[in-house]
Amino acid sequence: MANDRGKSAVTVSIGGEDHVIRTNVEPEYTVRCAKWVDDRISEIKSQLGLIESHKAAILAALSITDELFQAQAEAAGLRTNGAARAEALAMKLELVLNQQEHLALNGEGEGDG
Repeated sequence: MANDRGKSAVTVSIGGEDHVIRTNVEPEYTVRCAKWVDDRISEIKSQLGLIESHKAAILAALSITDELFQAQAEAAGLRTNGAARAEALAMKLELVLNQQEHLALNGEGEGDG
């Protein structure tokens, strides 16, 4: 298949079932992703007791998606905060530079004495 160039097959276990995943990323990364999903499914099953596998998978997907959205919101907040801090620092730096320029132009601070 032309679309399979550069892809490797990785066998992972999710929810007690083995799955062969074709991927173009490092196999270890795919295994880590699968383990994350499998761990979340196991966590949900242990919390809720007997639950059908597909329902546990749906709840795991929702839980992981919630985690992703919260991380994205936090990252956006950090970017916004970082940009605001950078702008404030730039304004302070500009003020100090303007003050230094003003002093230099007026001959102030040149040890007259």
